[in-house]
Amino acid sequence: MKLFKATTLAEVAGLIGAKAIGAADLLVTGINEIHVVTSGDIAFVDHHKYYVKTLASAASVIIIDKEVACPEGKGLLVHPNPFDAFNDLTQRFQKEIEEASEAAPNIDPSAVVMPGAHIGNYVTIGANSVIHPGSVVYDHCVIGANVIIHANAVIGSDAFYFKRKPNHHEKLRSVGRVVIKDDVEIGAACTIDRGSTADTVIGKGSKLDNQVHVGHDTHIGERCLFAAQVGIAGCVVIGDGVVMWGQVGCAANVSIGDGTVVYAQSGIIKSLEAGQTYFGSPAIEAKVKMREIALIAQLSRKK
Repeated sequence: MKLFKATTLAEVAGLIGAKAIGAADLLVTGINEIHVVTSGDIAFVDHHKYYVKTLASAASVIIIDKEVACPEGKGLLVHPNPFDAFNDLTQRFQKEIEEASEAAPNIDPSAVVMPGAHIGNYVTIGANSVIHPGSVVYDHCVIGANVIIHANAVIGSDAFYFKRKPNHHEKLRSVGRVVIKDDVEIGAACTIDRGSTADTVIGKGSKLDNQVHVGHDTHIGERCLFAAQVGIAGCVVIGDGVVMWGQVGCAANVSIGDGTVVYAQSGIIKSLEAGQTYFGSPAIEAKVKMREIALIAQLSRKK
């Protein structure tokens, strides 16, 4: 998420009541989760297990729950509850962006939004796209040209991202978007979650069957085909031309190479190489899995 206007380390510290370590005039231009941070961004860390990774990331400013040595050229914001402080900042910065923007959706005159569909604020819909009845497009989503969204699809619902606290689960407030590129078709009753701070992206020409779920911050490449009831967790990177057959499930934080094919009801728990065919749960090369199944069948026939 990029800020409407740059701010400084000192100004951000004042907003959340944090102790600033580093140059007071260090510029902040964005706020993002660790997997998508770039220079100028704020990130947060609240567990010592992830200190090294976060401090070494591209983030310029880190909200942290313990005073540590500040890396050269970066800034620290020491706060007892970094998760809460991060939530506070995303809401403040999102409000600034919205106050400076036109709320009414920008819908191309050639696009068709059928009765019963709901289009949120700050939404863009491109030429010749069709939004069928019952579909919901949440605020800030971007729909390209020649896109078809079938009935009862939900585009841009919040990321499924919670922090466990002693007596409840605290929600990370979603301020990202869903970006659907040109020539995409979204089946009936699909659900595509917005990014937590960045974008969930469906690449040009990809086709999703009915009841497909795509988690937050996932990037799907061009010309992919996902059959019914495929479920993709958050922060997955999927290449071009990937095919997933019905009820494939994919865990978070993995990557899937170009041209990969995954057979029905497979479970993906680690990254998959490009151009291969996979099957099983956990998914392995399909030829290997088929041999395993044949061997097991032979063993069951033995007396």
